[in-house]
Amino acid sequence: MNVNGTPFRTVWWESGRVRMIDQPLLPHQFRIVDMPTYEHTALAIRAMTVRGAGAIGATGALGMAQAAVAAPDAEFHAHVAHAANHLRETRPTAQNLFAGIDFVLRAIEAEGSNVARSREAAVAAANAFADDDAESCRRIGELGAPIVSERRRVSTHCNAGWLAFVDWGSALSPIYAARRAGADVFVWVDETRPRQQGSQLTAWELGQEGVPHAVIADNATGHYMARGEIDVVIVGSDRIAANGDVANKIGTYTSALAAAANGVPFYVAAPTTTIARHTATGADIPIEERGDDEVLYAWGWSDDGRFMRVRTAPASSRGRNPAFDVTPAALIAGIITERGIVSASVEGIASVAR
Repeated sequence: MNVNGTPFRTVWWESGRVRMIDQPLLPHQFRIVDMPTYEHTALAIRAMTVRGAGAIGATGALGMAQAAVAAPDAEFHAHVAHAANHLRETRPTAQNLFAGIDFVLRAIEAEGSNVARSREAAVAAANAFADDDAESCRRIGELGAPIVSERRRVSTHCNAGWLAFVDWGSALSPIYAARRAGADVFVWVDETRPRQQGSQLTAWELGQEGVPHAVIADNATGHYMARGEIDVVIVGSDRIAANGDVANKIGTYTSALAAAANGVPFYVAAPTTTIARHTATGADIPIEERGDDEVLYAWGWSDDGRFMRVRTAPASSRGRNPAFDVTPAALIAGIITERGIVSASVEGIASVAR
C-alpha cells in the first residue's frame, strides 16, 4: 500500500534487521524503526510498535530468522528454542504470531543438524510467511469486494488494514479493492478505545487511499445502524476458533449485537493463518488484559507539537483493560478468507483451515 504515493509494507527483513513502521506515532508522524536482534523484535511486539494479527505473525517469523542467524553453532537449536518461547510470550491472543513462529521452526527442523542450511532456511521461511500474508490479504480483498460494491456504507472496528498485516489488510482489503474498481464506498470508523486504532490508524489508511470516511465514537455505531446508514459490518480477527467463534478487538462483540438487532450483515475477514484448529470454541481463547493506564490516560499531540499523555479519569480510579472480546459464530454472516467466504461453523472453518 502507499504512503504519500510511495509503496510500503508494514514490516520487512533487511540485512538481518527487522524494519517496521512505528505505529504508535501515527497518524501524526511516519517513521521507520529497525530491530537489530530478536530480543528487540520481541519488545516491539509487546510494546505494540507493531500490532495487528498478520503483522505480528510476520514479525514473529522474522524474529525467529534473526535468532537463527545469531545463534552460536554449538548451541544452535537450544538458542532457537529459547527465542521461540521468548517471542511466543509477547502477546497471548493472536493466532498468527504462533503460526509464524512455528512455520520458521519447521523449516529449521527440516535441515536437521546442518546449522548453515538451517540459518538459510529460517530467513527464507520468514520471508515466505510474510509474502504469504500479503498475498492472502490481497485475495481476501478480491473475494470480498463484491460485498462492499453491493453494500457500500461499511462499518469497521479497530484497524484490520494493511498496518495490521504485511500488506492490504483483512477487513479493509475488500474496501480497497472495491474502491479501486470504481465503487462509491463510505466507511464508518469506530475510534476503538482505549488505543484508538480506528481513529489513528484506520482513518489514516483510508485517507492515504482516498476512501471517504467518518470517525465516530465506539458507542455511536448502533445509532447509525438504527437510522439505516450502515449497510454492512466487516471486521478483522485475532483468532478464529474451530466452531467459528471469533476473537477481535474489544468492542467487536458490541458491534455484532447491534448489527444483529438491526438486520445488518456482520462479516469477519481473516487469512486462514488466524484459524486455531485446536481451539474448540471462543471460551477457550486466551484474552489478553493490558495495563489499566491505557484506560485511565490518553496519548496525543498537543497544539504546540508535543506527543504527550494526559489523565482522563480521577486519580483514585482504577481500570480494567481487556484487549479483545469474543463474537459468537451465530452473529457472523460469513468469514472472508483467501480460500473463500465460508460460514462461521465447524464445517465452514474445517473447509478452509490449513
